[in-house]
Amino acid sequence: MVQETVRLAQYAAALRYEDLPSEIVTRAKECIADTVAAIICGAGLPWSRIVIAYAECTGPGGKCHILGAGRPSVTAPAAALSNGALAHAFELDSLTRPGAGVHPGATLLPPALALAQQQGLGGRALIAAFVAGCEVMVRIGRATGHTNEQRGFHAPGNTGPFGGAIASGHLLRLDAERMAMALGIAGSLACGLLEFARAGRGGMVKRLHLGRASEGGVLAASLAQDGFTAPDTVLEGPFGFLAVFCREWDVAELTKGLGEHWETSSIALKRYPCHINAHAAVKAITQLQADYGFAGADVEDLAITGSERMATLHNIPEPADLMMAQYSVPFCAALAVYRDPRNPESFAEGALDDPDIRALCRRVTVEAVSNTTGHGAGATTVTIDLKGDQRLAARIEDGTLAPTDLEDKFLRLTRGALGEGRAAILFERLQHLEDEPTLDWLGGEI
Repeated sequence: MVQETVRLAQYAAALRYEDLPSEIVTRAKECIADTVAAIICGAGLPWSRIVIAYAECTGPGGKCHILGAGRPSVTAPAAALSNGALAHAFELDSLTRPGAGVHPGATLLPPALALAQQQGLGGRALIAAFVAGCEVMVRIGRATGHTNEQRGFHAPGNTGPFGGAIASGHLLRLDAERMAMALGIAGSLACGLLEFARAGRGGMVKRLHLGRASEGGVLAASLAQDGFTAPDTVLEGPFGFLAVFCREWDVAELTKGLGEHWETSSIALKRYPCHINAHAAVKAITQLQADYGFAGADVEDLAITGSERMATLHNIPEPADLMMAQYSVPFCAALAVYRDPRNPESFAEGALDDPDIRALCRRVTVEAVSNTTGHGAGATTVTIDLKGDQRLAARIEDGTLAPTDLEDKFLRLTRGALGEGRAAILFERLQHLEDEPTLDWLGGEI
């Protein structure tokens, strides 16, 4: 009987661009464009500059670009590390719905782009590698049932090396046997602890988890290409990833619908620069404010009900730093009352010390509804009590970005670094990514 790890490797090694339905190519391109914008936006942040400086010091002389940095090219591992951390630098990168504890953009594009630039490959190769990685990584995430995070692991740091290894291995044209070895190596590179969420400080490290996952994908595939071996039961074995990292797991999810159902279709893009568990609440607040025209000073109290995860891990009334503020549902809700939550500048420009936002944040209550669980799962209801005994309420099922709004988000995130004209040109070029014979231009001059 063929083991699940091997089946995944066989599937990924055999997948070709020509196998992909047009709607899956479109979804992959949307996620790639979204991630490029997140990286460029993230490049100028203080914690990103630290990672970029490290990458330039340790990986000079390569053919791969750190997007938005405007610096000399670096080696593939250094580029993957940087672009992965930058993609997650301001809570702007993609995920899936229903949630699987994965971040496809931040853990698949950075290693895939690095290997594509290293190998001189084009857009079709990048898209196929991205989809191969997504189909494997999302299934691994679903098999965990999110119980790796119950044990204190940051799920994207756990699952990311597997997806990155598949995407990288696809571009290195690994056969099924060596692709299984790449997965085996990736299992020993799983990383990321959630202590920052409990401690309420040290949130920079959250960004590093996605960078290390991307870097690990390049490492795993590169070693496997040269014959480095690892267990081909790394996922399902008694001391494999699921048994060691998770409290509960479902091995059947690893290959469920493989070759028949496209998990890439579950990719969801973020509307706001904050944790996904805040998105529905923020969207509800912006809709109520648009409908009724109230100001921040009119709000007496604000109540939010939603998933258990939102009410526990993200119920942070006194965030100590910007990262924790973006992780805090009360803070994001309070900010949405006073500022435009679509703009990263709304979070960056003194929001943490804004006395009005802070005061309202303390008056936000967050409670769980018993039938909602998981990562961004279920509807969120917001109830706002205004001065004068007026009560408003809205229920939102999904706060993520519609594809028709992607161009607006892309330009918002990139025009500061590129200028309006160059940002528009880059977005248009990414719409036709499959026609690009090489990818040297991505991260270089547009």
